[in-house]
Amino acid sequence: MKYGIVMFPSKKLQDLANSYRKRYDPHYALVPPHITLKHVFESSDDEMNNISERLKNVAEKYKPIKLHISKVSSFQPVNNTIYFKIESTPELEQLHLDLYKDLPGGEPEYAFVPHVTIGQKLSNDEHSDIYGQLRLLGINHEEVVDRFHLLYQLENGSWTVYETYHLGKE
Repeated sequence: MKYGIVMFPSKKLQDLANSYRKRYDPHYALVPPHITLKHVFESSDDEMNNISERLKNVAEKYKPIKLHISKVSSFQPVNNTIYFKIESTPELEQLHLDLYKDLPGGEPEYAFVPHVTIGQKLSNDEHSDIYGQLRLLGINHEEVVDRFHLLYQLENGSWTVYETYHLGKE
């Protein structure tokens, strides 16, 4: 089965992201707006108890994390994804690294760039036009996130929460 680890931002930020995603993101109906902490990995049901225990241990090491979204950015020329850029913090970076240690899936394919996708799989012309408009948005949003989620992929391609992990000792 396919799994991934994400943080969901506040409803306010999800609503803002979705106002663009419903037009510019073909994955709009498959997963809510999120910050990917660990990309998709495969695991068996037998391994999940062990993985879940390791994720609980990781979550206990961290306090809630402050997120600051300051602009719209793009991954072009690598791909035509447009996103809300989250300013990286040492805590967010270390959480990302800890989630790759001792968990299935190997090393990340790309450097960690915390973000919430608002458009993807756009043609070059669409990307140029939409990014040109969206980067003029004045966005300055801060919030604190106190949990991350282990998701799994359903047969129809959508993602749902398998388990939630609260940051800090409860």
